[in-house]
This record gives sequence, C-alpha cells and structure tokens, in this order.
Amino acid sequence: MPPRKPRSTRNGRVTMQDVATRAGVSAITVSRALRTPHKVAPLVRERIQQLCREMGYVLNHAASALASARSHAIVVLIPSLSNVVFIDIVAGIKEVIEARGYHMLLAVTGYGAEAEENMLRTYLQHAPDGAILTGIDHSDGTWKLLRTHRVPAVHTIDLLPAEHAGMSVGFSQFGAGHAAGRHLVERGYRRIGIACAHPDPRSIRRREGCRQALREAGLYDPALEVSSPEDTSVALGARLLTQLHEAHPDCDGVFLCNDDLAQGALFQCARLGLAVPQSMGLVGCHDLGGSAWTMPPLSTIATPRLHIGATAARMLMQHLADEPLPQRHVDLGFELKQRETT
Repeated sequence: MPPRKPRSTRNGRVTMQDVATRAGVSAITVSRALRTPHKVAPLVRERIQQLCREMGYVLNHAASALASARSHAIVVLIPSLSNVVFIDIVAGIKEVIEARGYHMLLAVTGYGAEAEENMLRTYLQHAPDGAILTGIDHSDGTWKLLRTHRVPAVHTIDLLPAEHAGMSVGFSQFGAGHAAGRHLVERGYRRIGIACAHPDPRSIRRREGCRQALREAGLYDPALEVSSPEDTSVALGARLLTQLHEAHPDCDGVFLCNDDLAQGALFQCARLGLAVPQSMGLVGCHDLGGSAWTMPPLSTIATPRLHIGATAARMLMQHLADEPLPQRHVDLGFELKQRETT
C-alpha cells in the first residue's frame, strides 16, 4: 500500500513547508528551487523537485504573486501556431524563462492588431511581469496598455528605431527582401516576380526590399507581383507560381516571401516542366527545416528564429532583474543561403 501523502492541517493540501521538512531545507530554499532553479545547487534542486512529484506539491502562483508582488508570468503573443517561424521563437523564449522560474501565458492573435490588443488586455488581468510581442506594428491601444500598466515588453523579429525607448530583437525585414532580390539579379535573372501570402507588415517590408533591389537594377515590373490574403503554405506557393507563370510566361525568377511558398513553387515547377534553376530561379525566406532537402535544394534567406526568442527572453529577464542592458535593440541579422534553385 503506497504511503499516505502529507497533508496540511487546514485544507488537506501539501504545503511548501511540508516539502521543506521532508527535504531537510528551509521553505525559502524550496521556493528558490521552484521559481529560480539556477540559484540552487543541482543536487538539492533535484531532491526538492523529486519530493514535489512524490508528494503532489504544486506551487501556488497566486499566493506567490501576493507575497512577492511578482506573478512570474510572461505574456507571449504570436500571430500563428501553424507557422514554424513563430514556433521556433516561442521555443527560444520557453527555454530561457523556465530556467529562471517564469511561466508563459501564450496567445495567438491571427495577425490581427485588434486581436493582439484584446489578448494583451485580457492577460494584463493576471498581472504579468513582462511581455514578448511579435513585430513592431501594434495598435495605438496596445502601446497605450503597455505604457499605462508599465509592462516591460520586448518586440521580436523586427527592429524598433534606434531612438525608441523600448526593447527589440530581430533583423531588417527590408534588408532580407533586398538581399533576395539582389541575389536574383546577380544570378542573371531579368524578369523577376515577387509572391507573398497573408500581407502582414513583415512580409510587406520584405516585398518592398525586393522591389527596391529590382528598381536599382532597372528590372522592377509591378505586373510580376502576386499575393493572397491566405496564410502561407506549400499549396498556396504552388498556386501563386502557376498564376504568375500563366500570366507572364517570360517570368524567369521569383522571390517568395516565405519558404513554404517557395517549396510549393518549386514542386509546381516540376509539374509544369520548368527547369530550376535554368528556366526559373527561386528564393525563399526563413530557411525552414525542409528547404535544404528539396530537389534541388532551395536558395533562401536564413533567419535566426530560435536565437531571436532566446535573446528576447534574456533581455526581459535582465530588465526584470534590474541588470544593465548593453543594447536595447539587437540586430541578429540574416544570411543568404545560395543553394541550387539559383
């Protein structure tokens, strides 16, 4: 028969003191092991965590927030759970904040500024210690909520102006698109198209960067642009490539604003009998997992998504600990990966 779990005298719940007594440490040490595990010796931390599992103890965050004036909650708002770009950023955030004893309040905004504002307003009821938001193009209401509630926030995957008092981690979206367009020009393509899905502000900046590169080369033709309000996907990339090819058979190169679009376009080129890279050059963006393994491998703009999430989380943790920040705006850059589709 399994041993009975220790019970508190009032409500039958196992308390932090119960765990501390079994572990032979103070309640403060148990608290640190659960909230800020990096501050506790590994052997002690592991024993406390094992006892918590055995005794069924769960940290009461509400009580902790009242006692410490900290909720240890971080709001994380992303546009989509189906886009790997944002999943990678969340993974980077999670790894850092959990090691510091924080937990995540995650919400999906569906690329809508109003939805983002509403989700932030809802989560502010939980008194989060900070927030990590996607992009820099928020509604006036979102900016006002952050100011009014004095919630420190880090903005990811794009960069605020250098003089902005906030914090941001990302790369130049315009620069990424410009690099893609310039690469197609340098590889000898002359009738270069641009294909975008769901025109969120970051895709729009990448598209404008590519336009600028083509203008500089005297090759920009607005007729060679296709877009869709749908979310980015492999299937959509195939449809956009078909649409562009049927309307402009002389199109010989395309920048696709996301890799899944580019992968779909590459598959469709095979169906249409378009030789890549001889008859059609393709460049994507983000260097998603399968892009190095398509046939032929996809040229793309590699972006440091996991690093963006982790860096944003570290910045926020430093801010909450009143540690100095070497930079308030961190440009992690991007890398052109020339493979066999150009």
